[in-house]
Amino acid sequence: MEAAAKALGLKLLSLAVRSRDDFESAFARAKRDGAQALITTPHSLIATQARQVLDFAAKNRLPAMYPNSEFVEAGGLMSYGPSYTDSWRRAADFVDKILKDTKPADIPVEQPMKFDLIVNLKTAKQIGLTIPPNVLVRADKVIR
Repeated sequence: MEAAAKALGLKLLSLAVRSRDDFESAFARAKRDGAQALITTPHSLIATQARQVLDFAAKNRLPAMYPNSEFVEAGGLMSYGPSYTDSWRRAADFVDKILKDTKPADIPVEQPMKFDLIVNLKTAKQIGLTIPPNVLVRADKVIR
């Protein structure tokens, strides 16, 4: 993210949260430093505090990118991340190979191959943001 921010001439502010008690101070720092958008990373702590993160973004009218569709379906703006459906299909292929006597150690590790872009237009409208048509055309799912 740092390289991309630098290339775009943007200032990246990293807000570390190590426990649920860290969210309020991270949000306060984001406000104090004038954050204009929010990107969350895939982490169980963030997932367990999803409502708090979603509410902060909505209250402060921050465009926010999340790691998976669950955030967007709960009211977040957009997500871009690995397709769970595709990952489960790939896992089923691994199970099939193992059941056909392939040693698990002989199966190469794979990274996700398919990623999903999900956009919530209701949230975009609530925060006063227009999503460009070229982004909507590329989205795998648009919540209206």
